[in-house]
Amino acid sequence: MAEPDPEPMSSGAGQRLGAPETLGISTLDPGHRPPAMPPGRHVTIRVRMLDDTEELFDISQKASGKVLFDLVCSHMNLIEGDYFGLEFQNHQKMIVWLDHIKPIIKQLRRPKHTTLRFTVKFFPPDHAQLLEELTRYLFALQIKQDLSCGRLTCNDSSAAMMVSHIIQSEIGDFEESQCRSHLLNNNYIPDQMPLIDKIMEFHSKNVGQTPAESDYQLLEVARRLEMYGIRLHPAKDREGTRLSLAVAHTGVLVFQGHTRINAFNWSKVRKLSFKRKRFLIKLRPDLNSSYQDTLEFLMASRDCCKVFWKICVEYHAFFRLFEEPKPKPKPVLFTRGSSFRFSGRTQKQVIDYVKESEFKKIPFESLTCLLRAAAAPGSPQQSSSPGHPHGMVNGQKSLDLCGHSPDGRQPSPLTSPLLNDACSVRTDDEDEVRRKRFPTDRAYFIAKELLTTERTYVKDLEVVTSFQRAVGDDEATPDSLKSTILSTFEPLHKFHTGFLREVEQRLALWEGRSNAHIKGDYQRIGDVLLKNLQGLKPLAASLSRQSEVLLELEKACRASRRLEALCREFELQKVCYVPLNVFILRPLHRLVHYKQILERLCKHYPATHVDFRDSRAALADVSEVVEQLQGGLIKMENFQKLLELRKDLIGVDNLVVPGREFIRLGCLSKLSGKGLQQRMFFLFNDVILYTSRGMTATNQFKMHGQLQLHGMTIRESEDEWGVPHAFTLVAQRQSVVVAASSSAEMEKWMEDIKMAIEMATTSNGPSCDLLTSNLTDNKCPEDSSVEAESEDDMTASHTSLDKPAAHRGNTMVHVCWHRNTSVSMLDFSISVENQLSGNLLRKFKNSNGWQKLWVVFTNFSLFFYKSHQDDYPLASLPLLGYSVTVPSESENIHKDYVFKLHFKSHVYYFRSESEYTFERWMEVIRSATLPSGRARALNSKEPHPL
Repeated sequence: MAEPDPEPMSSGAGQRLGAPETLGISTLDPGHRPPAMPPGRHVTIRVRMLDDTEELFDISQKASGKVLFDLVCSHMNLIEGDYFGLEFQNHQKMIVWLDHIKPIIKQLRRPKHTTLRFTVKFFPPDHAQLLEELTRYLFALQIKQDLSCGRLTCNDSSAAMMVSHIIQSEIGDFEESQCRSHLLNNNYIPDQMPLIDKIMEFHSKNVGQTPAESDYQLLEVARRLEMYGIRLHPAKDREGTRLSLAVAHTGVLVFQGHTRINAFNWSKVRKLSFKRKRFLIKLRPDLNSSYQDTLEFLMASRDCCKVFWKICVEYHAFFRLFEEPKPKPKPVLFTRGSSFRFSGRTQKQVIDYVKESEFKKIPFESLTCLLRAAAAPGSPQQSSSPGHPHGMVNGQKSLDLCGHSPDGRQPSPLTSPLLNDACSVRTDDEDEVRRKRFPTDRAYFIAKELLTTERTYVKDLEVVTSFQRAVGDDEATPDSLKSTILSTFEPLHKFHTGFLREVEQRLALWEGRSNAHIKGDYQRIGDVLLKNLQGLKPLAASLSRQSEVLLELEKACRASRRLEALCREFELQKVCYVPLNVFILRPLHRLVHYKQILERLCKHYPATHVDFRDSRAALADVSEVVEQLQGGLIKMENFQKLLELRKDLIGVDNLVVPGREFIRLGCLSKLSGKGLQQRMFFLFNDVILYTSRGMTATNQFKMHGQLQLHGMTIRESEDEWGVPHAFTLVAQRQSVVVAASSSAEMEKWMEDIKMAIEMATTSNGPSCDLLTSNLTDNKCPEDSSVEAESEDDMTASHTSLDKPAAHRGNTMVHVCWHRNTSVSMLDFSISVENQLSGNLLRKFKNSNGWQKLWVVFTNFSLFFYKSHQDDYPLASLPLLGYSVTVPSESENIHKDYVFKLHFKSHVYYFRSESEYTFERWMEVIRSATLPSGRARALNSKEPHPL
């Protein structure tokens, strides 16, 4: 009788490691394959993975260590491989790291009989810096190993909580008999039996937690422990006292047993060296310190000193340098000292590369779903299991559903099967003929801008009316809200649908597509605008009720969780490509657009032109309405932004209160006892908040602390700390040192903070505490140099990341986080004034043909459609960080009206149909890519005198 097949593990480690295809290589430049194998005799090398499986790799003995390491990372599809290394026992019975530069034959004396271990080499202070799910899973396996062998020591409460997250990942939700049986058969920590009940108690609180969230929570607990990532190297001080040395991202640490007794931060260390058995730390002069200039520790041998010195050099380079250090030139005659240097990408380079590729891989959830649907039509949606799904790597299916470029990278959102050149029509000749046939007058292209943007506006109104229908039938929606939305947006939608029809008819006559014999009487647009703007006056009450709708909706959502969930579900639909509140304020913004279009018309027309009088009268009408509504619009934009920010933040109460004004948000590096850590800062007129991004399904930002502006001072401190673009915020109860990504960013932050401090000093703004009850100490425990560990701390970290509802992950806050930049409220106001729609031809750097797309610019992003009739975009391109220029001669773009978008390795060319449309696209895109001061100067056009 045949034996039954063994039952598959619900979430076995092997299911999350490995895949049949190579999607990413850690230490190589984007898109490159592993280096060519050098000639010579091959040898099979055995590598033990973090899940204790073993893999064999066939490699030339003359190959460098880097070739082998890249093969291992390629095998696992590991993108952030730079945090890991291969360690082995050398002929002196010492555990050492495989050197990436030296040939393998010079490092492994008996390669066939040596097993290398793939392990974590560099432990970052914040697991939120690990951007890939696979990387966090491998770190979780490392923590599991360190717990099991007793290397990661901690109190019973922390140990029980970590084990509860491990078994949640392995067996799923708590079931008492299953959990107890599993713990009796599997040991995760030494002396586990007395803690089984406590582990089960913690496990019962993890219901619904996915394996990825369990990994995150495990790392959240582990990173707070004193022994997290610590590898002890035995030593003695000058008096012969037994100690241990270790290295971390902050610097060199000294331990006695498992207690840290001293720490030497990198900023205080001038030089690390060794001489025979002595390990030497030379400190920078410090008048306030009692330490001598050079500290000396005695180790077991010279080789022990050298091994520890090497890992110190690598830790310093990885965490402190911006790029890999260049090799020193070899001396001609004599050598002195070791030539060892760090080889590989620094942490900053790894983070920049992964962030750059994150938007490239999956910039839009709707695009991903669309690609999968296109690849497998009619296939049922697979349900998720308690473990990670089989064949998932870095959160993506290993099957080739979406297709890959020839160099093995994931496709860009703009080179997906839906938008690539293979399925597009070459339009070069057709477009040339069309441009010669249609009008070339500037007024025609201004009128055409009115048409294209009105098409987008009507689509946006349809989003609000569809929202009204979605919530109108639900009993959770108050009748007053239903009535307000219906009476506000239905008349507007009906009116603008008719207005759009008139504009389309006028442009058809202007272009000569109908009634060609009388087209000369219809080469104008001012009369259509005047007639319809006067017809819009009876709807002035509807226009003034936008703020009422916003306030009513906010009030109703606070009163009903059911309605709040309905709104959130609607925002996750593909048609809602920007936040719902932005759509609600569109009618007010549209009036500003009419005013800008009419200003351009009046500036273009001579006073004798047949269309000048109507255009000037229409401009007077719309200017009057805009002036009446402008004050309310500014307040509503601020209110809308506060509501949107509240959705992005975890751990904040009372963000939306009367008198609070949003000023700027963006990335700054905060200096703490653990070095520079990326944080998202939010500046208001009364307080500064700083947060970090949580690695959960919501990607919301977790609150770390707040600084009251009243009484705050600010000073540049680059020289004081030796950190580029650093400045210090001195509040009444706390001082914080932060660093911007550039001098321009530092200037913008300092200017806005000084303005906010003055506002807080001279006005009676809000003064309520923004932090939730579990973060009331003004700073997160991770930001202090000495961390207390307790059960309360562990529980707080768990509850702060309990499963929130689904949330958009492509908001402007997330773009700023990935691009390491900032935007102000002024930038947001400019962005809504500078909206644009129309057809553009798009070309990639290495493609030949141009593809026609319908493009909408709004909210600092380009949204791409196949045509203006589409209900939702297929892809989006956030523009923060991009530069917009004109192609150079060397790029061989022999076409008119072409502009180039460039960000790091991403290059896109876009081609417009006329000089006017080219200027307009350049203008609006610059408003999203230039600093606010310069952008404002670009867009401050003088209105035509009435």
